Amino acid sequence: MTGSVTVRVPAKVNVQLAVGGPRSDGYHDLANVFLAVGLHDEVTVRPADELRVTCAGPDAAQVPLDHSNLAARAALALAARYGRDANVHIHIDKDIPVAGGMAGGSADGAGALLACDALWGTGASREELLGICAELGSDVPFSLVGGAALGRGRGELLTPLPVGGAFHWVFAVADGGLSTPAVYAECDRLRGAADIPAPEASAALLDALRAGDAEALAAAVSNDLQDAAVSLRPSLAATLEAGRGAGALAAMVSGSGPTTAFLVPDAAGARKVADALQSSGTCRAVRVAAGPVPGATVLS
Repeated sequence: MTGSVTVRVPAKVNVQLAVGGPRSDGYHDLANVFLAVGLHDEVTVRPADELRVTCAGPDAAQVPLDHSNLAARAALALAARYGRDANVHIHIDKDIPVAGGMAGGSADGAGALLACDALWGTGASREELLGICAELGSDVPFSLVGGAALGRGRGELLTPLPVGGAFHWVFAVADGGLSTPAVYAECDRLRGAADIPAPEASAALLDALRAGDAEALAAAVSNDLQDAAVSLRPSLAATLEAGRGAGALAAMVSGSGPTTAFLVPDAAGARKVADALQSSGTCRAVRVAAGPVPGATVLS
């Protein structure tokens, strides 16, 4: 076994994140509408004497390089299933914001899984790979699939969704990260003893995706974790307001944050909102992307 395999894998934005009450296992049932967007990590695997992880790119210093990294865990899981050693060097070229609510770590897990499958020639079925993804984390299956999908359960049970056109986004990257468990805990605290209905996907939102209608999508986007993220990071409110003031059709926290996402009408609108956010002093960096895009893809 020689050579290497490189897989490109996208970031995601949650255009709807409906969160049910806490389950007995500590998770929450979700109706999670994912859209893959054109910010990508590239994960390269090659044979090595032992499993190791390296990383380069923006905020690479924040990425764990031990076996807690989802890319390493993916290699170990696939190797265990096929009775082999996970002796590979995994290199991650980061471009997805780290700890930003855009599933960068999950993307790396899916990318490493697909890359190791190709390098080792395991011939795992799509169902097997998706099963391993679900064991690794709630967002990992979507990173493999890409496009647009409704996630049920804790987000890992996916139904692909039709999309009638491209949607343009601007993402404002905040300083530091937010702990996803902490955001869910804050969501539970803010809700108190309220009776939480079972989460359901918005029919209007699914129709807007199907039609490729950005204005209709803007009217339907929602994130039940947004209030919790802003409670833990009050500075996000100023970022959201800056994007709205610049003409974004919709402004929301991406997933559990702290990255904020702004839906815009087109590429020209994206440039305008991005410039305004960059000069607002309310965020560390600004990125522009469109979606949907494919999931994890073998490049070489």
